[in-house]
Amino acid sequence: MRCPRCGNHDDKVIDSRTARNGNVIRRRRECLRCSYRFTTYEEVLKNRLRVIKQDGRREDFDRHKLVNGIQRACEKRPVSQEQIDTLADSVISELESEYDREVPSSAIGRKVMDKLKALDEVAYVRFASVYRQFTDVSQFLAAIKGLIPETEGKG
Repeated sequence: MRCPRCGNHDDKVIDSRTARNGNVIRRRRECLRCSYRFTTYEEVLKNRLRVIKQDGRREDFDRHKLVNGIQRACEKRPVSQEQIDTLADSVISELESEYDREVPSSAIGRKVMDKLKALDEVAYVRFASVYRQFTDVSQFLAAIKGLIPETEGKG
């Protein structure tokens, strides 16, 4: 590692720790020439995912787009930004472990819907209405009926 102060290539590692939930190693280093201390981060480089859209187009996966879609579904709902970020990170982690380079947009939508269903049912129906492209009220009703346990209403 090159020293940011003097450019020397010789250094020693003073301390190593995991960071970002164990996905990164943080190293404190000291230059052997000028004694300057600096920090480096080491992580596994992952292939960038590409999304296969329904019309066959391909585009780079965009975390910001994913988070925006979840935020819109959760608007005016008791869901924190931290919960939204956690949900998005979980979806991304699953996608990266299941797909090498390309992921169908339908797989992303299904994963988000599964997680939203557990987090907030109203947000789930909102997201589903866009993802499944509901065209009439009967489709909304079918989605809502799917959320109501069968034991409810009997008795």
